[in-house]
This record gives sequence, structure tokens and C-alpha cells, in this order.
Amino acid sequence: MNEAALRRIWLCADDYGLAEGVNRAIRDLISRGRLNATSVMVVGPAIGRAEVAALQEVAASSPRCAIGLHVTLTAPFRPLSMHFRPVDGGLFLPFPNLLRAGLLRRLDPDLVEDEVVAQLAAFKELFGRAPDFVDGHQHAQLFPQVRDGFLRAVKEAAPGAWVRQGGRRKPLAKLLGAPKALVLDTLSAQFRKRAAHAGIAFNPAFAGAYDFSTASDFGALMSEFLEGLPDGGLVMCHPGFVDQTLESLDPLTTQREAEHAYLASDRFPTLLAANKVTLN
Repeated sequence: MNEAALRRIWLCADDYGLAEGVNRAIRDLISRGRLNATSVMVVGPAIGRAEVAALQEVAASSPRCAIGLHVTLTAPFRPLSMHFRPVDGGLFLPFPNLLRAGLLRRLDPDLVEDEVVAQLAAFKELFGRAPDFVDGHQHAQLFPQVRDGFLRAVKEAAPGAWVRQGGRRKPLAKLLGAPKALVLDTLSAQFRKRAAHAGIAFNPAFAGAYDFSTASDFGALMSEFLEGLPDGGLVMCHPGFVDQTLESLDPLTTQREAEHAYLASDRFPTLLAANKVTLN
């Protein structure tokens, strides 16, 4: 295959640090060459020296594996900064409430900035360096007002990092058939504009959003995600093995195992080759 004709994309597994089962699945896929990025929740219960060392070891053997910060600003997690508001019982707000507060201009971008800086500092303390990129749990980095504090924090504390935007390069008719993708595309338009103005790099296109509440054929979804994705585009995924910690914190459980099974199978590299896509 002509190397010049290949599209090089990012396949990023979110939520490293959420649960040990998630961590194991992500490391397994990195070791197989089936992922080339993962983003780390420093507020998750399964992050610590041993889990960080294990990730660093497996990533070091991969020719192109980026490690980023998965900024977390939604429940059921707690802020690292002392004065973050609004909270509910000491926890971040659920993501619909956070989005609503941003749309109604009821958030303080300065407090968001302080929290993102605190999470960046925690990442640096764990990994000994700044993250390669910065994204957001449940796409909170794209929300109105949140994005302002988020981008200021990245510019200040991780100036070499790129950030994740969630817009797709898809025909309007296809976007209208995918409401979640349409919402992300709408939110991302302003995020991209602000990131460009701040001189912060971002992925040219995004894919990976789907209805996690129903069992889906992840192989068929991955084929759709790769369609029209340009060089440098990013696909989000959530592989994992279900354990008690995951079940207690996140509604996305068994579908994570379906994602892992597909990405670990022989079908996935066959799909990449058929689409002239590489992770290297």
C-alpha cells in the first residue's frame, strides 16, 4: 500500500483512571497497536503511581501513542480546586445541569480555569510532564463559558498541548440524522473559533459519538466513523472491562467490552486497511 495515500488518524480511548477494568482494557489495546491515544482522568478512583507506570510502560513501546488529560467537570466526581462552583453535595453538577448553566451564563470561567489548571498540575505530578493533548469528559470542554476557562488554562499551563473539538466533516443530511453529532458540531464551532484565536491547535475532525444506551454493532459504527475522516482526524472510543467500580460510577458498562472485543479482533485492522487508514 502506498504510504502517501494513507490517512493517519488518532484513535483515542477515553477514561483511563475511571476503573481498573477500563485501565486494563486500554493498556491491552495499546500493546496490540490498536490505539494510539488515551486520555486520563486525574480525579478518577483508579489513578495512582502503579496505574500511571503501567500506562507509561506500554505507551513507550508504541510508535505513536499520545497521553492526554481528560478534564472532568461533571458528576459523580469531585473538583480538585477548593472554591469551584457550582457543586451539588460537593460533587460537580451532572452534565445536563452544567450545560444548562453555561447556556444561561451562570458559570464563572475563572473558576473553570482554576479547576482545569489544578487537573493539569495533577497530571504533571503523576506523569512528570504536561499532557500531549487535553480533552473533556462528556464533552464539557465545549460548553458555553466552560470553553473560555478551559482554553485559558491550557494556554497557560500546557501551551504545547492540542485540544479536542467535536465537530465532524459530514454532509448536513447525515448530521441531521445523528442528533448527538449535530449538537457536538454546533458546540464545537465556537470552541474552534476561540481555540484558533488563542493559537491552540485542535483536531480537524471528530467521530465516535453514538447512543451508548443501546447495544450497537461497534464494527459497523467504526466503519461509519472512518467515512470522510481527514488526515489527523480523531475517533473517540471507550473500551473497558466491567468491574464494580465502573458499575458504581458510569452507566456505560457492557458496551465498553463490546468496543474492546472489536478493537482487539482481526476485523479492525482489516477495516483500517480497506479504508487506507493507519494509526502509526
